[in-house]
Amino acid sequence: MFPNFSPGPLGINAPFNEAVQLAVRFGFGGLDVSIVELQQIAATQGIDAIGDQMARNGLQFGIWSFPFAYRADEDSWRQGLADFPAQAELAKSLGADRTSTFIAPADDERPWEENYDFHLVRLRPVAQILADNGIRFGLEWVGPKTLRDEKKYPFIHTMEAAQQLGADLGTGEVGLLVDIFHLFTSHTDVAAVRDLTNEQVVNVHVNDAIAGRSADEQIDNERTLPAETGLTDIAGFLQALDAIGYDGPVTVEPFSQRIRALAPADAAQAAANSLKRSWQLAGLSR
Repeated sequence: MFPNFSPGPLGINAPFNEAVQLAVRFGFGGLDVSIVELQQIAATQGIDAIGDQMARNGLQFGIWSFPFAYRADEDSWRQGLADFPAQAELAKSLGADRTSTFIAPADDERPWEENYDFHLVRLRPVAQILADNGIRFGLEWVGPKTLRDEKKYPFIHTMEAAQQLGADLGTGEVGLLVDIFHLFTSHTDVAAVRDLTNEQVVNVHVNDAIAGRSADEQIDNERTLPAETGLTDIAGFLQALDAIGYDGPVTVEPFSQRIRALAPADAAQAAANSLKRSWQLAGLSR
């Protein structure tokens, strides 16, 4: 596994070239990218301009951000789906073989079974396009009870349920986005990661929970840097990933206003420092 730089969750709005330089400057091994932005670069500069820049700077691709809202109205979903094969083909040509999306944990309109069928219909063609291009697709469950309390009908909010949805899509290449915050808020011990395989873990988010709140009181978009409060077991989490031979990106996703208020270089540095400390707490070498 490698420390990965994702500008967006840190409040950094940086084009690809600048994001590459920030990643290199602060010692990240990988970079999350926007496939829509890479399409624009490929159209004007050629595909090689992207791959060459990543290779020249010793960076791996983390994930490419999922480019459309599959939960939107049907016309928007169909338009996104129509554009998706070209995006997946570009990602394949670059060797960017991971993408992911989250599953909303509750809904006001659809009861569980109806919502489950809706997700199968909306996500199966997406998963098939990705599988056809050899791209791994991570599904992220969202744990906080506070989100479910706001809606009429609960939905997928555990690792096991997300795994079942992936299996029921039936396309292969579907795994999990594992976020330590969602392990904590879904009352799942980090040791459960040891029951997964490397192939089942597409990408990983790390952060910490807010001090003074129980797992059920945590709010989804309020978190801290990993190893900041100690509520989540970052050492045990990284050790579990190491034990299964996880070879993908580990990305800081703090949703912290304090971090978002920093200058881009300072936010990137803070994220890098938190990953370094996390690796040290786990007793792992980078």
